[in-house]
Amino acid sequence: MKVIGVAIIGVVLLLLLMMDKKQIKKMTEKLSVFWFRLAFAFLALFILNIAGGFVGIYFPVNIASGFLLAILGIPGFAALFAFAVFL
Repeated sequence: MKVIGVAIIGVVLLLLLMMDKKQIKKMTEKLSVFWFRLAFAFLALFILNIAGGFVGIYFPVNIASGFLLAILGIPGFAALFAFAVFL
């Protein structure tokens, strides 16, 4: 397990060494936008779970639902709603 962790860190460091400042800045900006979307997705899932509890629809609040909502956005919400209603 340690070997895999060291290998991953080594690959990431090699990739960072091959990039220039513009590429690193662009990559960190995209990564920060993704983390913001993920945090907002969990907030939305929490609110939907509370509001859906009043009508009997429960949205699962887990990492898979968070990634689905963060990556897909509104279509991800539609998929989660369909899962909650039909399953």
